[in-house]
Amino acid sequence: MRHKIEPRSRRLGPPAVLLAAALAVTGLTLGRTPASAADAGSAFATRCGIHFCLDGKEYYVAGANTYDMFTYGPGSGATDAEYMDKARIDAHFANLAADKVDVVRLWMFSHDDWHGFEKSKGVYNEREFAEFDYIIASAKAHGLKLVPVFENYWEAYGGIDSRLQWEGLSGGQPGRAAFFDKTRCAGCFTSYKNYVGYALNRTNTYTGVKYKDDPTVFAWDLMNEPRYENQSATENVDGTTLRAWVDEMGAFVKGIDSKHLLGAGLEGHGTAYGFGGDEGNPFVRVQQSPYLDYTSAHPYPTEAWANFSIDRTKALVRKWISDSHDVVGKPFFMGEFNVHNVDRSAWWTALYADFEAAGGDGSAFWWYEDHNVDGKFGVLAGAPELSVFRAHSDRMRARSGLVVPTTSPTATTSPTATASPTATASPTATVSPTPTASPTATVPPTATPTSTGTCSVHYGLSDWGTSFNGDVTVRNAGSTAVNGWQLVFSFPGGQSISQMWNARYAQSGRQVTATNPADYNTTVAAGSSVNFGFSGASVAGTNGVPQSFTLNGTTCTTY
Repeated sequence: MRHKIEPRSRRLGPPAVLLAAALAVTGLTLGRTPASAADAGSAFATRCGIHFCLDGKEYYVAGANTYDMFTYGPGSGATDAEYMDKARIDAHFANLAADKVDVVRLWMFSHDDWHGFEKSKGVYNEREFAEFDYIIASAKAHGLKLVPVFENYWEAYGGIDSRLQWEGLSGGQPGRAAFFDKTRCAGCFTSYKNYVGYALNRTNTYTGVKYKDDPTVFAWDLMNEPRYENQSATENVDGTTLRAWVDEMGAFVKGIDSKHLLGAGLEGHGTAYGFGGDEGNPFVRVQQSPYLDYTSAHPYPTEAWANFSIDRTKALVRKWISDSHDVVGKPFFMGEFNVHNVDRSAWWTALYADFEAAGGDGSAFWWYEDHNVDGKFGVLAGAPELSVFRAHSDRMRARSGLVVPTTSPTATTSPTATASPTATASPTATVSPTPTASPTATVPPTATPTSTGTCSVHYGLSDWGTSFNGDVTVRNAGSTAVNGWQLVFSFPGGQSISQMWNARYAQSGRQVTATNPADYNTTVAAGSSVNFGFSGASVAGTNGVPQSFTLNGTTCTTY
């Protein structure tokens, strides 16, 4: 959402009931229990082909956005009590949990003086990050997961306009486009990476867990609603520059944090969908980036520029879901949506039901507020539409825990979408010098591998001639769990891996051995899947899909 709600300096919330006095009380869980019976707080969300997974089972999420939680408290002073309002944070999470919200998308950016994370270039506000530490800890205590957003395209809380100004450039439209062009603002790339790197490597002062290692985080969004708009008619449609930026920043994030899901935060506008215009951020092309784990869109159908009916909105969302699953080959997360000046309960009832029927993987309405501040889209505890949401959450919960389907989309990339010869984000060029999945001579699994009865493998290939990316889904089609896994395959030509995420690897000539990570996804339950990806260099014309795969010594089928 682009609009900024101006905070009042030192604004305090209404009296809040201290429902979680206790972050000190281990194991407090007020949120939903996934159907897999796994502890949502200790399991990382992953991608299993075209769906989200938790603990090896399909995971469908019902979520909401919070706009201003990071501003709860006076925002000054050197102590927690002086700076943040813990009781207000706890009370808000308690209300979210009571209304069966299980994933909360929220801002982790601000360059404002009041509650700013980074008020000036490279200077990080420890007190504000400490408040976000508490937000993560409180979310965990209440059984919720989070989707923090790293930066804002729009002017709210400074956004990329601030980063441009730090480099002596102007923001606003269309000047913001310079942020995504390294030839125009190399410093913007550096300052963004520095901030993201600082956040991912930060150790939470309340939990002692680094952000990159905390399963309370469901996923990261690279930016709220990025665009590379009106730089040329061609760019508006094909999104080459924004895709290159997403590839570079996605590789950077995955080089630090291979455990979490990653999204771009796109709106999903485009003339191809009859919704909004072409803005240099095409839904398919950008989100085919091998570093992204899911697609997103943000429909506001009752805005004057859209003026959609319920039926037209349902068709739009179905098209996004279809393109996400069948063309891009990833889960679909409707990261924002809402309506106004209509019967919201009636709209939500229709949209949620159709979203579920179309196979949508997750959504987050805009937005769940803790006091009356946004009369257009704000939703307060007790609002009638929340009964519709709770029923939707119950149905998404019932769908979770199912075994991963045996089929996969027929293509994970469109034939021409990612083959631009001028892309600036080669997979090997922007990798962090200390990726978490660096190769080693031999990588033993954490657990002694057990044999498996049957298995199947899907190998998705994005080939750019001299560089490529692979996306591999391994399904345990047997009747017993695979405890500790190794997948062995051989490249058809002169391919060499430079980095891998969601697995460790060793390469000897053409043969590759991919092994479960050290501390997550170590077991593949019967009927479930694991997914990993990698980047590498290639000899042009020699790439292709490996002919065979063996899982712990057993030959797998392919699909």
